[in-house]
Amino acid sequence: MIRYALHCDKAHAFESWFPSAASYDEQRKRRLVTCPVCGSHRIDKALMAPQVARKDRAPETPVAMPAPAAEAPVAMVSPAEQELRAKIRELREHLTKNSDHVGDKFAEEARKIHYGETEHRSIHGSATPEEAKELHDEGIEFHPLPVLPDDRN
Repeated sequence: MIRYALHCDKAHAFESWFPSAASYDEQRKRRLVTCPVCGSHRIDKALMAPQVARKDRAPETPVAMPAPAAEAPVAMVSPAEQELRAKIRELREHLTKNSDHVGDKFAEEARKIHYGETEHRSIHGSATPEEAKELHDEGIEFHPLPVLPDDRN
């Protein structure tokens, strides 16, 4: 098996495994090798640092060199992905609009509701990873709000 660092004509970098160099050449010729980002069939091998085995350290993975590009690579979002993102945003908005915001008191309020100390209601807020683990260990059901990657940029 051989692993190649590849890039398409739109500078999307990715890796793929092939049984042999000849297999890569044959698959590329038959247009079976495609970019997972944009679907382009115009694929080339990227420059890779050679992998030299040494006994004094663990093997390193090859480093793919990005394809030369005049501008930074960007990706188009497909209509299906745009629709999915819109539905995720809509779900998040529905959940936050129809629940009480309790801020960083989420774990405390969730416990009160779970143990019947306060009336059941939908809440949202924040919890540390430790608080979330404790809630889970106690059998208190909760779910993280969906977040899209661009919501954090």
